[in-house]
This record gives sequence, C-alpha cells and structure tokens, in this order.
Amino acid sequence: MCGIFACHHHPDVQKFRSTAIRMGKQIKHRGPDWSGNHTANKTILVHERLSIVGIDTGAQPILSEDGSIALAVNGEIYNHKILRKRLHTQYPFKTHSDCEVIIPLYQEYGIDAPKHLDGMFSWVLHDKKQDRLIAARDPIGITTFYMGRSSSTPGAVYFASELKCLHPVCDKIEAFPPGHVYDSKTDQVTRYYDPKWLVEPSSIPTTPLDLTLLRETFEKSVRKRLMAEVPYGVLLSGGLDSSLVAAIAQRETLRLQREYAKKQAALQSGTATPQTNGTSQPTTNGDVDGEGLAGIDENYHLTDVPVLSQLNSFSIGLPGAPDSKAALEVAKFLGTKHHSFTFTIQEGLDALYDVIFHLETFDVTTIRASTPMFLLARKIKAMGVKMVLSGEGSDEIFGGYLYFHNAPDKKAFHEETVRRVQNLHLADCLRANKSTSAWGVEARVPFLDKEFLDVSMNIDPQEKMITKDKIEKYILRQAFDPASLPPGSKPYLPKNILWRQKEQFSDGVGYGWIDGLKDEARKMVSDEQMVEATIREQKPQWGDDIPDSKEAYWYRCMFDEHFPPYCAETVMRWTPTWSQQTDPSGRAISGVHEQAYEEEEKK
Repeated sequence: MCGIFACHHHPDVQKFRSTAIRMGKQIKHRGPDWSGNHTANKTILVHERLSIVGIDTGAQPILSEDGSIALAVNGEIYNHKILRKRLHTQYPFKTHSDCEVIIPLYQEYGIDAPKHLDGMFSWVLHDKKQDRLIAARDPIGITTFYMGRSSSTPGAVYFASELKCLHPVCDKIEAFPPGHVYDSKTDQVTRYYDPKWLVEPSSIPTTPLDLTLLRETFEKSVRKRLMAEVPYGVLLSGGLDSSLVAAIAQRETLRLQREYAKKQAALQSGTATPQTNGTSQPTTNGDVDGEGLAGIDENYHLTDVPVLSQLNSFSIGLPGAPDSKAALEVAKFLGTKHHSFTFTIQEGLDALYDVIFHLETFDVTTIRASTPMFLLARKIKAMGVKMVLSGEGSDEIFGGYLYFHNAPDKKAFHEETVRRVQNLHLADCLRANKSTSAWGVEARVPFLDKEFLDVSMNIDPQEKMITKDKIEKYILRQAFDPASLPPGSKPYLPKNILWRQKEQFSDGVGYGWIDGLKDEARKMVSDEQMVEATIREQKPQWGDDIPDSKEAYWYRCMFDEHFPPYCAETVMRWTPTWSQQTDPSGRAISGVHEQAYEEEEKK
C-alpha cells in the first residue's frame, strides 16, 4: 500500500514544494520502499511507494512518454494485463507496474477511465497540457483517500491518503467518496460507480440464488488478488470469511506450484524457453502477451508470479482466544505455514495511542478490532511478508453481523446491507487499510470485488435472512458446503469451521480484550468528566458528538491530541441497528453468544 499527497493549483508551488515533500513523509510508513515527486505548472504530486508489482521499474509518479502526464497511485489494478491488450491505440509502456495503464486509459476515455479498472485504488493524475487534474477512488473505498481545502490558498485543492499529511496545510478536510472521480475542469466530484443495488437501495433485488455462480465468482476474486512479485500471505482468524479466503488462496498456490514444476521440467528437457519477470525494456500494448507481467489473464488465472514453497497464514489473539484455536485447525486442514501470535492486554493498551494516530478515528468498534490487527501487521512485516489477503466485507454483504438476527423483513435487511457496504470506507476498510499500512503491509479484500458484489448484492435478500433454521451468512456457507460441490470435489474447509457462528473480531481475539479496555477507561475517565462532556462550554470542539461511554471518551481525547477538531468530521461511529445495546460488541447482542460470555465471566 502506497501513500499519496498532491496539491493542484497552488499559488506558489515551487515555494510549497518542500512543504509538500514533508507532508508526504508523514505517510512514509505506507510506502517505505521509495519516494518520488513531480511538479508541473502549479501542481505537485508526492508518492511514497510500497513495491509489490513491477518492483524494479514501477517508481512513481509515473510519466507519459512525452512527460506531459504524471500519475501517482495507491492501489492495485488486477486487470492491468487485460487492459493493456484492449487499448485502441498503441502505448509505449515503460514499466511493469500494474498502475501505468491508467495513463493510456485517461488518454482514451478521459474522466471515464476509472470505470475500466478492476482493483482497489486512489490516484491523482495531472495533465500538464490541459492543466487538468483527475482524482479517483475505487468503488468501495478500500484504499483510504481524503480531499482538502485551505482558506489561505482558496484556489488550491489537496489530496492525500491520510489525514495526518493534510491537516497541517488544510482547514477543511473530507473523505473522498468511494466510486467517485474529481475533475479540476469542473471542480466537482461525480459518481462513476452506479450499480442499481447501490444507487437505489429501496429497490429490492429478485435474482434467484445461484450457489455455483456465487462460489465461482468468489474464487476468481481471490485468485486475482494473489497478483504479486513479493512474499504474501493470508490473515486467518478461524472465522468463515478469512478461512474461505485462505482455502482458495491455498488451492491457487498449489496450482502455481504444479505449473512451475511443469515449466521447470520443460526447461530441463529443452522444450521451453526461459522467461524472466521484471525486465525494464519498454513494451507496447500490441505485443504484451502476458510474459514478464504479474497479473491475471483473460481466464482469471495468475501467470508469471513468484511461486511460494508454502502459503503463510497469520493469526493473533490473547492466550486461549477462540479465533486462534479455530485458525490453527484451519491451517492444519489446508496445509498452510501458520504463524499464531499472542498479545497481552497490557501490550494492546500500550499500543492504543499509536493505533489512534494511524487509524485517524475515535470509533470504539474500529479501535477495538484494529489494535490486534495493528500488532499482527508489525509481526508480519518483520517476517518479510508485504501483502496479505483478508476477509473484510462479507458481513456487510451477507448480513453477517449478529444484530442482523433482529432484521424485521427482507427489505430492511437489504437496505441495511447496502448502508453497511456504503460505509465500509469509514469502518472495516479503514481499519484493514490503515492497521496494515502502518507497518508497510498491504491488505487485499476479495469480498469487495466488483464482479462479486454484482452477484452477491443482487441476490433476493430473503435468501440472506437469518432464521431458526439458517445461521448468518447461510448462503455463503452453503455455496462451499460439500453438498453443493461437484461430485468428488475436495472439501474447502472442515464442517465445524464452515458452519461456525460469527465472532466479531474484537470478541474473537479473546473476550478479555474488550473487558480490559473498559476497565482501563474507567481508570482514565472520571464520572465528573463524563458529566462535563455534556456541557458544551466544557468541550465546545465536540459539539453534539458526545461520547456515550468512558471508553469512547478516552479514545476521543487521544484523537484530539493528534488531530485538530475539524478532522472529527471524517469519523463515523459504528453502531448496531435493531438493538437497544449501546455497546457495539457482537456478544452484547441479546440471545447471541450469551453462553460463551457467561463462561468467560465465571473465570
């Protein structure tokens, strides 16, 4: 995951250049491998790079052949090989980067270029000849992206991957909306991603359930996200979502090993010519045949990527955590090289200040779940792994959160799933992106693939409803159940894992984690402070956004130490619907996990 900072139409860009570079350094953790910048007209682009694809040739900003177009990208374009072949005009590619294809797409389609991309991304492109700046964000907002303005430079517009490099130069900041594109010609942000399920949430889908289509579309989604030229792995909590991702990733890894063995055998027999990745010779879209480029082909299969001797899987929890035990069982079943880490409550508490700095939020749910992920990402980085697959998005798509048990009807169920998917960029996507990027690790999320969303969000929501006979995410489990597979198929997961009930991540790492946070908050925040928080004169910067617990108060105070008050406008609180509980923990939902909670309370 890379980092971007950009400013368009600055009144004195040469004088501002040193400040812009310094702002970029605020997010060097996102891109520790290389730094670059480019200035043209009154625009500057700054890029901090994490190299995963095109590692030897993909330094950014990337320039067009004549140097008139500059591009800075944070993300991965999974269909870049396909797009290179489909360009109408020959383009002299200079790199093996998956991102370079955005330049010829802009030349052919202008502001519609983002519509052709399959991936996760936020990017800024400057056309020097037109003095035009285009900025775009992926459909769901998997990569974090912000847009800012400053009263001291009223004609300028700023963009960045994180708040921390915008607030020193901007006094108005907002989250760049997912699925939108900005055009400096109009100074407007417009929607480019507009599926009916998203723009008309009250129109209830009626598409019949097709388990085979659901399964095969998700398999394609996982496969394309293994595009890399560096060691990668999977985050494995032991829950349904991450376990399915790991199962499919392992199958693809084993397939690649077999393909590699065949190629080696052919080379030894003299019937094949060796190919190498990463040559720096320019190529045109007309002769790109896939050799030398990491990515998927037209059949959504990977080619020309490093073959791992074994797929790494990673989990973390308190000693004896339910997720860690389940993750180990899954890893043994799949045959991954598993790394199970533990952390103590005190280690988690000690990390909170840094977690809030990197996450740039004070939302209780996000901080609870991000802290173990933040600690795990540091371990993963230390092992030399730079990219991991994760299971975010499934609960939003299929209504997997435990409060969905209380959905009154299928219309309300569907509308809530749409609302949750729309807000992922402020919740789980933000958590996954920033928790891992804090240590220079990239998280990819197969459930949020465009094609998979088109399939899963258009299923009749009655199929997703939770009943006494159907556990949450029933249809996803059913799609991978042996009974739904072709005869003779190998099971994807152990049955008890495939049908394991949902544990929200901050619960699954160990119930003591949330209790430890609440206990510490009671020490840090007094009853008097909670009363004072309701008095506007005492905390005028909070306005009407008053913390409803000592834990929330504590987090907000730490956030305020890092960021000015106007940054709070970018934060969304995650709360369950159809529940009178104010605590967002999964175990707080009435009737769910009560036995497990009671057993924990007895200890």
